[in-house]
Amino acid sequence: MCGIAGIIYRDNGGSHRVGHDMTRMLQSMKHRGPDSTGYALYGAAQGPIIMRYKLADANDPRDFDFEQRLEHHRAEVESRLRALGAKNLEAEKETAYAYRVTFDYDGDLKRITDVVEDVPHAEVLSLGHALEIIKDLGDAEQVAQQYRLDGFVGTHAIGHVRMATESDVDISGAHPYWAYPFGDVAVVHNGQQTNYFHRKHRLERRGHRFQSECDSEVIAVYLAEKMSEGHSLEGAMRESLAELDGVFTYICVTGEALGVAKDEMAAKPLVLYESDDIVALASEEIAIRAVMDREIETWDPYEGEVMVWKR
Repeated sequence: MCGIAGIIYRDNGGSHRVGHDMTRMLQSMKHRGPDSTGYALYGAAQGPIIMRYKLADANDPRDFDFEQRLEHHRAEVESRLRALGAKNLEAEKETAYAYRVTFDYDGDLKRITDVVEDVPHAEVLSLGHALEIIKDLGDAEQVAQQYRLDGFVGTHAIGHVRMATESDVDISGAHPYWAYPFGDVAVVHNGQQTNYFHRKHRLERRGHRFQSECDSEVIAVYLAEKMSEGHSLEGAMRESLAELDGVFTYICVTGEALGVAKDEMAAKPLVLYESDDIVALASEEIAIRAVMDREIETWDPYEGEVMVWKR
């Protein structure tokens, strides 16, 4: 079933407790997806690159040398970043297997990802100047506490609660997905793509890698590639409705905007609230009401609709 949510504050880059707000939205939809919870949070874009990565999964067996092995791999990741020219590197261990690194770098983001993911079991979850993807097993309150998200301040976000139906319950199968190798683009999605393998193979032939079997990851890379060719976010999303087959609703975010698209059948639910200061949307109205301190009226976008808001 799964549930998706998005929020953007319309005050031209003001700082808000977006981690707290997204947690409340996602926790209210816990019944739609108890297996894992994921966030794509956008802080104020600054100079350093922010990379989130993991070296193991939450449910990997903890054998006798687990911690020593991961520490060795962490040191290798940082050594490779420095060898590529990363400066002013600062690293933080978020959990036993998940890490956050910031650094100055003016080269190719794809090169960074490929070099880091050559380290055994390393997976880059997000890379960019503002985007931070955090996802793990458990409900929103559990993940938020584990990664200290209540204090995350930013401008907009999307999130996902997952009920695993076609793949393993693990971090790699959790949403959101970063649009490798394009910085600051992410997607959450509810539905199914029927031409998933066709689109995935076309993108792989162009040099893109995929860390999961999830069609949401394909949507993210598809949109980012369109934007790299000169399309606006809205234009790329409109193209997707013509080229991606299936029944779906998805939310895409960039460093500056949030957009939603529904296929022509509009079978997957999405409720929207919009005012002068905020836009909030989710699979269920209860998620929007979880962050509003006033009475609101919501509505459901029509079939085949694309809507985009900028912060």
